[in-house]
Amino acid sequence: MQDKPFLLSGRNTIIHKVRKLDLLILNGDDYPPVLVTHKGLKEYTGPVPDNKRDAKLLDMELIDVTLGEIFSDEKVLIFVQTINGKEYKVDYSKIGTPQFITVHQDSLF
Repeated sequence: MQDKPFLLSGRNTIIHKVRKLDLLILNGDDYPPVLVTHKGLKEYTGPVPDNKRDAKLLDMELIDVTLGEIFSDEKVLIFVQTINGKEYKVDYSKIGTPQFITVHQDSLF
């Protein structure tokens, strides 16, 4: 079994750990997907792969936060730490505003 390209920390933090795979975060049907790359985060506007196999072909890992092995339910606030050392805050209560995805903390290293 292969290691996952991310780690979970606490109840709402995802840590991206494999540069060659982007993460596509899904958070229920009402929220837009978020793409995590080694450079940062952005709202994903492309077609969402139907399954994990299709995502792998696009060099992505699907993360559905509502699944039991992730966080088990929809989240209004998710923190994502990227490979470049920044931690981002995804605030789903602010979709459509500049505060939807913001830098929460810069790395000290």
